[in-house]
Amino acid sequence: MTDASKKSIGFISLGCPKALVDSERILTQLKIDGYDIVPTFEGADVVVVNTCGFIDSAKQESLDTIGEAISSNGRVIVTGCMGKGSDAQSIMQQHPKVLSVTGPAAYEEVVSAVHTFLPHTPAHDPFADLVPPQGIKLTPRHYAYLKISEGCNHRCSFCIIPDMRGDLVSRPIGDVMEEAERLVRAGVRELLVISQDTSAYGVDTKYRTGFWNGRPLKTCMQTLCEALGEFGIWVRLHYVYPYPHVDKIIPLMAEGKILPYLDVPFQHGSPAILKRMKRPAAAEKSLERIKVWRDICPDITLRSTFIVGFPGETEDDFDVLLDFIREAQLDRVGCFQYSPVKGARANDLPNHVSDDLKQERWERFMTLQQAISAAKLQTKIGKTIETLIDEVNADGAIGRSSADAPEIDGRVFLEGATGLNPGDFVEGEVTAADDYDLWVG
Repeated sequence: MTDASKKSIGFISLGCPKALVDSERILTQLKIDGYDIVPTFEGADVVVVNTCGFIDSAKQESLDTIGEAISSNGRVIVTGCMGKGSDAQSIMQQHPKVLSVTGPAAYEEVVSAVHTFLPHTPAHDPFADLVPPQGIKLTPRHYAYLKISEGCNHRCSFCIIPDMRGDLVSRPIGDVMEEAERLVRAGVRELLVISQDTSAYGVDTKYRTGFWNGRPLKTCMQTLCEALGEFGIWVRLHYVYPYPHVDKIIPLMAEGKILPYLDVPFQHGSPAILKRMKRPAAAEKSLERIKVWRDICPDITLRSTFIVGFPGETEDDFDVLLDFIREAQLDRVGCFQYSPVKGARANDLPNHVSDDLKQERWERFMTLQQAISAAKLQTKIGKTIETLIDEVNADGAIGRSSADAPEIDGRVFLEGATGLNPGDFVEGEVTAADDYDLWVG
């Protein structure tokens, strides 16, 4: 029960898993400082909104959420990716009642703002004020995001993340491993490794040697994966750029040390469009790399995202993209229509594609990829797979296979399996499949 003498914080976290980790860190510190966390605007003494500023629709959602919080509560502190530069000015112009605005990963500034506008010096109660060693988590108990770095060194023309979050800053590998160990001890069965560019981990520190439990560890992607693989849980890699050294990670997948799953943001298949995007990898080399990965680990699941309708994209460019998709035969794919973002260099490129043409190309892309995904899932019928259970209801259990990241990929349905619990691992034979999901008997 909430202690009426305590000050309470309402918290809204918008955007990507990286922002979610920022929210978890802020909430952990506020809990340590003696504040209660409540689930409603009305029950809070102040509301914190962690915004997303990646694309215009996300910015509008953030602005709408701030407005809702002000209307329902009146005392709002804003942080996150919209909290810098002109976006911060836009927030204050539209919502002048906002108490404070800070940028992304501004943990100390947010906590300081809460202390300023909601002073609180509680009497410490060791029985009521316990904070778990792994901190406050916004994910279910059995999986967690593990952020290994902040910022990005790339300057993709459609992206403003470096402007918001700065250049790459890798966390010390000892700190990352200690956090991972705390999470595993708390019952986490799956770690999802995230960053802006997971492949670049350690570049900024020149792969400095750190220490975990007295062991020297090199700050690099391969060493991190080898160490995380020792926990005996699922380890899933996200936001992996297809650099040559990623090839060294694939044997770990083939050996079962980490999940045979890579989330690689290819973005396009046309060399001309990739050049306009200022992406760091060529499509031809990506196809070669995919073949190498599958030769080493035939069961690997490849996930990616693509943009259609980028400025200057011709019909020939789009056809090249479709050919890339046909040849790559990716398992999981997300596709977005290009959307201008204030401050992005792509806005100044010539020959913007009409909205109608973007929609038409998106539909053609998704029709092709849907058929590829469905065909791949049909090949799993009759095979035995391991499933991590996410939820259980009166009809049975719902989980995910090694090929499925939470919230963005498919699901596995176990009808009638009501005796399971979230976090359980179960094996079963695939009996049916549709375009995205599996059924296990």
